[in-house]
Order: sequence, then structure tokens, then C-alpha cells
Amino acid sequence: MALHFGRVDTGDLELWIASSDDYSFVISSESRSGPGLHGEPGFVASYRPDFLNKPAAQVPGSPFGTFAEAERACNAFLGYLIIKG
Repeated sequence: MALHFGRVDTGDLELWIASSDDYSFVISSESRSGPGLHGEPGFVASYRPDFLNKPAAQVPGSPFGTFAEAERACNAFLGYLIIKG
């Protein structure tokens, strides 16, 4: 199952969201300055299980240099989560 990310209109923040049957993923664009989220520059991917009331955790390897790299990492990590299940 491949995740399909959609951009969320939040003004200054650049966020994309996707979900599977059991997990939600978010990719955010971060920079050290300017509008939006501040942190290590790049695309930060995070996930959380929908069946647990816990905060999101970063996908290993974040931040990524491109959105496509973050998207691939989310899909690979979803595969890992499903197998680990």
C-alpha cells in the first residue's frame, strides 16, 4: 500500500499528510529562519499510530533533502510497521 500525500493549506506552514489504515504520516518543510516551522533545514517526516493516543515520532533519517526522499522514506517505514505489526 502506497501513501498518497496531500498538501494542507495552513498559510505559512508547508505540510503534507497521508494515512494508511492504521498510521498517519506528516511531512513538513523546515528551515532555520523565515516563515513556518524552524528546525534543521529539510523535509521532516513523522508518523503516529491511529490506534494509540501518543505523540508523533520522526521517521528515521529525517530531515530529508527533498520531498520525494521524505515520501519514499514514509512508504518504506510504513512497510516496516506493517511487517513488524
